[in-house]
Amino acid sequence: MGAAAPGSLPSPELLEEFSKFFRLLSEPARLQLLCHLRQAPTDVASLIEATGFSQSHISRQLSQLQRAGLVSCEREGVRLIYRANAELVEELCDLVQKRMKQRLQQQLDQLQAA
Repeated sequence: MGAAAPGSLPSPELLEEFSKFFRLLSEPARLQLLCHLRQAPTDVASLIEATGFSQSHISRQLSQLQRAGLVSCEREGVRLIYRANAELVEELCDLVQKRMKQRLQQQLDQLQAA
């Protein structure tokens, strides 16, 4: 399942993978966890305190993020420390934030022009 050549359409299999990835990112709880992990690597107990989510909910979300390669985990003593895949998460967040700011500015400009 390689990348599509420039100017060609992605295969149905690749589009299915895209769809799965974007569905993963469509869950606000997972986005909130990624935002916390962007700030600093941490354990589940700290994420519970920061978000108010249950341990099972956080663990389930982290597991899905881990399978997608957005989060990694390593053991430090008895604790599991989760880290955002910094490069990928930063690129995604920066791109989305930039586009959202542009869109909001366009909407503001349209309102002011009306």
